[in-house]
Amino acid sequence: MGNKEVYKHLCETEGSSIPLFLQYWWMEAVCDGKHWDVALARQTDGSIAAAMPYLLGRRMGLRFVVQPQLTQHCGPWFSPRADRNEAARQLASHFARLGLAFSSQNLAPGTEALTGWEDYSCEERVTYRIESMQDMQSVFDGFDKQRRQRPIRRAAKVLSVTDDISPEQFADFHAAYWRSRGQEDVLSAEFIARIVGAALQRGQGLLLGAVDATGCLHAARFVAFDSNSAYALLSALNPEGHHNGASPFLFWGIMQRLSGKTEAFDFEGSMDPSIAFSYSLYGAKPVAYRHVTRFRNTAVRRLLRALRVNV
Repeated sequence: MGNKEVYKHLCETEGSSIPLFLQYWWMEAVCDGKHWDVALARQTDGSIAAAMPYLLGRRMGLRFVVQPQLTQHCGPWFSPRADRNEAARQLASHFARLGLAFSSQNLAPGTEALTGWEDYSCEERVTYRIESMQDMQSVFDGFDKQRRQRPIRRAAKVLSVTDDISPEQFADFHAAYWRSRGQEDVLSAEFIARIVGAALQRGQGLLLGAVDATGCLHAARFVAFDSNSAYALLSALNPEGHHNGASPFLFWGIMQRLSGKTEAFDFEGSMDPSIAFSYSLYGAKPVAYRHVTRFRNTAVRRLLRALRVNV
């Protein structure tokens, strides 16, 4: 039995202890048509001590590991019974055996420095989170009064929240939004529809829109979630500019629907100061996570820089 089959069984048996981005079904969806696998660490009795899925690629004859799209991190996941230091060493040995030219991965927020990963370069990145969704009145009170609460109350008079949007319609709306900004969508319509559809089918996704009385769609968002956190992964505004506070209104509508289903709300970034400021107006706080990279040698690093490969 290969590592992926073992990992599929682990995800089925461990249930909610495996975070969203590490779930077997999630990796199957975001890596469809690509090669992904799992690094496993075992305890002396053969049980799984730790696991870390990864996307494996090849370019110009170079093997590499990078983060899958729409995937904040790929773990690692540790068994509560595991010796973390020994498990981390086994994970590092797995990646060393792959003969990678380079590796670029995000570690889950709260992951401390890993034993055996000392030769990886580490950069701190930040996402923004509301840590507790238990008291929705407290969540709303944490919104900026002038730039969040007031637009939401105004929008509520003319807009309503709907789930009458298909994954395919959302993918088209998302592409149209980026075209209106003079850019092409970096995600294909097929990819967006597949990810959204998979999450909705499992009951781990919300696809909602803000519409007016005529049925005009002003904004739409896709959020994936597990019992620990929801993640705002994709959003789009009406390309014709009919917004009217639709964005904060829709964020609030999504949070209300998630109440009781998850503990936290993650805005998924960003390191961009203007976006970070926007998220802070919802009362979200910065949460750090580690971005780790490793190059086989300086020649590979120079080649990737020359090719403008973002790792």
